[in-house]
Amino acid sequence: MKLRIATAALMLAALSLPAFAADEFYVVQDVKTKKCTVVDKKPTDTSMTVVSLSGAIYKSRTEAEGGMKTVKSARQTEEDDKCRY
Repeated sequence: MKLRIATAALMLAALSLPAFAADEFYVVQDVKTKKCTVVDKKPTDTSMTVVSLSGAIYKSRTEAEGGMKTVKSARQTEEDDKCRY
């Protein structure tokens, strides 16, 4: 009986883990290379800066990638010393 309860609890925990997955995505720019990427954690060091409009937080990676195309620095060319991707 205890084994069944433990197994059920373990299965419930395993099935609920995807619900705790990252649901915040940021468009960030590497300070040195000027390359834009989408990350699931807000950068805490100074090597990356958030470049999305008004520091927008996106709910999915796809939404963030779409938002990256609207960021002015992500659309500039390499000669402008702006974000490249």
